[in-house]
Amino acid sequence: MRFIAIALWFLIAFTGAALAGDLSFRGEAIQGGLVIGQTDPGTKISYAGRTVRVSPSGVFVIGFHRDESPEMSLTAVFPDGSAASHVFTVRQRDYDIQRIDGLPPSKVSPPPEVIARIQEDARQVREARAIDSEATFFAGDFIWPATGRISGVYGSQRVLNGEPRQPHYGVDIAAPIGTTVIAPAAGTVTLAHPDMYFSGATLMIDHGHGVQSAFLHMSRIDVTPGQFVQQGDPIGAIGESGRATGPHLDWRINWFEKRIDPQLLAPPFPGN
Repeated sequence: MRFIAIALWFLIAFTGAALAGDLSFRGEAIQGGLVIGQTDPGTKISYAGRTVRVSPSGVFVIGFHRDESPEMSLTAVFPDGSAASHVFTVRQRDYDIQRIDGLPPSKVSPPPEVIARIQEDARQVREARAIDSEATFFAGDFIWPATGRISGVYGSQRVLNGEPRQPHYGVDIAAPIGTTVIAPAAGTVTLAHPDMYFSGATLMIDHGHGVQSAFLHMSRIDVTPGQFVQQGDPIGAIGESGRATGPHLDWRINWFEKRIDPQLLAPPFPGN
């Protein structure tokens, strides 16, 4: 009788665990990081005020901004109606802050006559970043899009004449003009603009579920919107277009509006 009771308890416990659904994560919860999730197909995931896309195989992704809060929560409602939540303890980072005073106003703020152009550039970038495609190329390994020297890192910021400027949200790879740029992961080209005010020739590639790479200051773009590229395919060349101070590639990654640090996704930089 006691054996039957124990067996029945194990059956109930096992069934309850199965009904609770599955929820697992790969990657570090850190400012600028990207975490890949796995759950039961059909699960509804909510995070940061957004309903997160879940693939037919149960894969999803979430991101943490440069200044993300120390705690971020995610909720899951499984196909059977049961629910679970997970609280991420987000590792905080220190960033390089430079203060430069005594600059003429023209070096701090753009002239009024280009404001409309800047706003139109920003609209096109926002539109591309809002794409939530079903592709899951973000779940694979990323590679570096170019070789050279790292000349700028994610999160750094300048304070000009006491005014904080926008933080640097990418990683800069300094190399001669014309150096080949390749796709760091497979995806579809969502934007190929020849000359934005700040970023010059600007290219964006969608890796799925809101994860996009952007490539700034290029001298040449060799792909067109809607084109699919495989990881390693040539997509253009390094330049110094836009408001660049020298030839380099500014590689950025977004998860929708959240800025991700490419160095957290790519392997150690060659030669470093």
